[in-house]
Amino acid sequence: MLPAYKLSERMFTQGIAAAIPETMTDDPERFEEMVREHQAMVFSMACRYLRNRALAEEIAQDVFLQLYRKLPDLESPEHVLHWLRWVTAHRLIDHSRQEKRRPQSPLEDTPEPASPANSTDPLLADMLRELVAALPENARVVMILRYQEDLDPTDIAQALDMPIATVKSHLQRSLALLRDKLSRKTGVGL
Repeated sequence: MLPAYKLSERMFTQGIAAAIPETMTDDPERFEEMVREHQAMVFSMACRYLRNRALAEEIAQDVFLQLYRKLPDLESPEHVLHWLRWVTAHRLIDHSRQEKRRPQSPLEDTPEPASPANSTDPLLADMLRELVAALPENARVVMILRYQEDLDPTDIAQALDMPIATVKSHLQRSLALLRDKLSRKTGVGL
């Protein structure tokens, strides 16, 4: 029997493959390999941003369907990675804008599957996740790309089609805001 995460990965990959008509598949193995290679990055960005596993899976599936349609135009693996980050970030921002227009209350708060925090204090990690989730949408995407995906500000600027100065100001303002809110909540200055 496969571990749960392998079953989930297989179901996710098969779900995408099932959504694509057979006549569209020129090289299904190549596409399936790309999905396996990049699905963790796309899903974790979406899950971290949305804080809802089901919505993150839906966004990730949409992104990979877009990738399949766009695949002939992408020139290299680096181009694919850049394109996936750009599309994922913009789909997340679009989704949050749609949610603002028609707010919904979540049925349950599902904890996100994330890489373990470097901090040894789980309460601090949870508090930081909440604070990052409360940031404005553009600042939140910039913070996720910088600290989860470990991208440099120049790479973030390219991925989001945003001036480098804007990326740096989002980072600087967000970090200052997070420090301030965290020090108020914990009573410890950072």
